[in-house]
Amino acid sequence: MIQDYLRRIDERDYTVGIIGLGYVGLPLMWTFHKKDMPVLGFDIDTHKVKCVNEGKSYIKHLGDEMMSALAKSDICEATTDFSRIPEADALLLCVPTPLDQHREPDMSYVVNTTEAISKYLRKGHLVVLESTTYPGTTEDVMIPILEKTSGLKAGVDFFVAYSPEREDPGNVNFNTERIPKVVGGSGEDALTLAKAMYDVAIVQTVPVSDCKTAEAVKLTENIFRSVNIALVNELKMVFAAMDIDVHEVLDAAATKPFGFMKFSPGPGLGGHCIPIDPFYLTWKAREFGVHTKFIELAGEVNTAMPDYVVNKTVAGLNKFKKSVNGSRILLAGLAYKPDVDDMRESPTFILMELLEKMGATVEFFDPHISFIHPTREHEKYNGKKSVEWSKEVIQSFDAVIVVTDHKAVNYDDLYDWSGLIIDSRNVYKGRNGKVLKA
Repeated sequence: MIQDYLRRIDERDYTVGIIGLGYVGLPLMWTFHKKDMPVLGFDIDTHKVKCVNEGKSYIKHLGDEMMSALAKSDICEATTDFSRIPEADALLLCVPTPLDQHREPDMSYVVNTTEAISKYLRKGHLVVLESTTYPGTTEDVMIPILEKTSGLKAGVDFFVAYSPEREDPGNVNFNTERIPKVVGGSGEDALTLAKAMYDVAIVQTVPVSDCKTAEAVKLTENIFRSVNIALVNELKMVFAAMDIDVHEVLDAAATKPFGFMKFSPGPGLGGHCIPIDPFYLTWKAREFGVHTKFIELAGEVNTAMPDYVVNKTVAGLNKFKKSVNGSRILLAGLAYKPDVDDMRESPTFILMELLEKMGATVEFFDPHISFIHPTREHEKYNGKKSVEWSKEVIQSFDAVIVVTDHKAVNYDDLYDWSGLIIDSRNVYKGRNGKVLKA
């Protein structure tokens, strides 16, 4: 049976089903499509499905050209109808894995999606989880659901694998196609089939021994970043107390050709991975009686960064004999990283909440986000609009906090129009006076 599927993959007679057409699923759809592999996308969001089928962009950095090509393709389609799952040969799950209110893994999206596809599971299906999660999710959570509902046996009737997404939205050097893909299978047949499928579209596949190892790889990658960002965030505070510019230090240190990797400090962690993934491992580690002190300490440092920025803002306003209470403060940047419209887990939301609690009126400007789309954790800001970019508007604020360093922002104009700038991204390198580094 496995040889027949491998032949069909090689002949591009193998339909890839992608469940979840967001920042991971949509680029994955495009990547397979470019290699002439039939793709059927699934999403419960009717707006996304309509955009795919009509060629309208809903993720800015991916562009209109890609969406137009997908809409015109006769081997690509999106649907909200999960009863069409049997039409696909592989089912790639690209769904959210957030934290709940207790900062513990919220597996509801994975569980609910697995239950939905299990109703239509058929012999020969390959099911691959791409969402970031703790080691053991694929085999301990997903497989029992799939087997119980379908009456089929994993490794015999259908195949299960884990291959973590490695998306970096807006990265012009590394898109989905050019980022090596780690793959772990529940059994040799699952690994062989998953690897063959990804080999069609991805520059390199990296097979590992099993699903839990692949799950651990993804967490390790993001914990590595979290820990090192925490280090430079702490150095930022230490060096600031010594009147040393941390950015100058890091730039100079980065000239060493070995033994040093540069990370940059900021106002807090954002995005769908780094603020969340470490907590998945610390939660799972407790089951084994292991206390992840180092990882948790890094999390504490990073989550304290918005408070540090607020304290710098308070100090800056005090210099002008102003109080935060009653001040108008503009947050320059809502996206969690430069040059994209992705606002997931953005520290801007935390800054809004902290400053508003202190009595400030807070607005935001972002050239890529005209208004705040519905969010899971910050519902009160849904629909809030970006202010107009003009001298008159910017001058009406008592302080501006640079949160995201978008290339599309004219920082010279912002400097000229503002009375006080709190710079958390080093966009005003070497400038002092009205600029306060944070």
